[in-house]
Amino acid sequence: MMSRATVVIDEEGITFESFYRVVYQYATVDMSEGCTANVVKCRTFLEGVLLEKKTVYGVNTGFGKLSNVVLPEADSEALQVNLLRSHACAVGEPFPTEVVRAMMLLRLVSLARGFSGVRLDIVHALRDCLNAGVHPIIPSKGSLGASGDLAPLAHLALCLIGEGDALYEGRRLPAQEALLQAGIQPVVLQAKEGLALINGTQAMMAVGLIAYRQATAALGAANTIAAITMEALNGIVDPFAEPIQRVRPYPEQASVAKDLRTHLEGSQYVGTAHAGKVQDAYSLRCVPQVHGASLRALRHIGETLFIEMNSATDNPLLFPDEGLVYSGGNFHGQPVALAMDYLKIAVSELANISERRTERLVNPQLNEGLPAFLTPDAGRSSGMMILQYVAASLVSENKVLAHPASVDSIPSSANQEDHVSMGTIAARQAAQIVDHAGAVLAIELICATQALEWKESAKLAPATRKVYGWVRKLVPGYVADRSYSKEIETLAAAILQGQLTDLTNAANGVPGSSAWPGP
Repeated sequence: MMSRATVVIDEEGITFESFYRVVYQYATVDMSEGCTANVVKCRTFLEGVLLEKKTVYGVNTGFGKLSNVVLPEADSEALQVNLLRSHACAVGEPFPTEVVRAMMLLRLVSLARGFSGVRLDIVHALRDCLNAGVHPIIPSKGSLGASGDLAPLAHLALCLIGEGDALYEGRRLPAQEALLQAGIQPVVLQAKEGLALINGTQAMMAVGLIAYRQATAALGAANTIAAITMEALNGIVDPFAEPIQRVRPYPEQASVAKDLRTHLEGSQYVGTAHAGKVQDAYSLRCVPQVHGASLRALRHIGETLFIEMNSATDNPLLFPDEGLVYSGGNFHGQPVALAMDYLKIAVSELANISERRTERLVNPQLNEGLPAFLTPDAGRSSGMMILQYVAASLVSENKVLAHPASVDSIPSSANQEDHVSMGTIAARQAAQIVDHAGAVLAIELICATQALEWKESAKLAPATRKVYGWVRKLVPGYVADRSYSKEIETLAAAILQGQLTDLTNAANGVPGSSAWPGP
């Protein structure tokens, strides 16, 4: 665990920075006085509605197709507990801890808006579990992405009532025992509270926000790695000139071109077009256009995720100031599903063009006189040959994963819930694609820095020299054939954590990430 500084959820919600501090740095969480007051006011309003014997979906009725079954007040507690038990039937490998923390935080933000009708006891229990590190075991598969992420969120909510399993201080325990050790009392659900805990998009959002953060890091790294490949292949920098970007004025294209110019400043291995070489291949020449398009996509995705992160996605929603209760569809994950499918395509393209640059680095017919497969002993040694194979395999798998999940829908609940988003599937696929892209970029970086072994260090761009030194601490230079598997994974993890982008920005005197696409 790192910093324990507190993140306060206010009436506007939280920022991306606050989200990542809680998820990765274990910052503690609390609510503002305004949020607390709103939660209390909404609960008081709901209790008044119940005293008037009004029928409210999920409060005194069944769920889904069973919404026409009106239940007596005495069944309220059993109704909410049965809801969690019956819906907690997800399957597959459990979500990693960072995803579980993200789900807990996002559910807390939604409830803190004060439109869900839960008591403060529920909000405080969720907050206390998050702060204490009581992490429910949540299987990763089984959500349709509409009516909320019902199955995974039910596993989360079970923990609050002392059922299911949880991870606490590195051990998997029955939830009741984990709560006891953390000094947290299980809650007893009352009207509406079980439903309020599971209606929402927090599973797809948790996976999606983490994938989005890694994708932004991959994009910044991709610009740096492409610049190194340009040096290794004696590339032409004319395509990155500012006037070219000005007459096709996508700001993201201009941003990438500026990054490339900055990274390559001072290099004696790149130059302008000349009689012997008029143009580079598209994978070099069109980096601003391709990376820029992905950056543009990520900015749109970031706007969507920011709105969703701070939304009330419950059903029904209560509006105490207007004295109204509405049953609606804010739980439907379509905005996130489309954003995740877009993320899949945008990141797949970063990997696609990277693999093509790797091919140019290792192919003796394309690599500007470098040794075949970057080994001085080609034939007896294979050098970097199979690294390109691995990259090709990953980008091919990405093409399958990039098929949009959001265009599919299977009716459920006896056709009451007849259109669903599959947003959680899209988010999980996006996470896989981002992971693959990290490995593909790592492979290009390994090959590009190996190609620099045939260059004079003094003639490299200052930024390139720093990156070369950083890579060599993680991946030694090629001496003889060896397995690169662990080195690819180590470098890929560092890329997706943002280490390479931070290093390059520091080398170029740029504060923060020049590729950060958040709102």
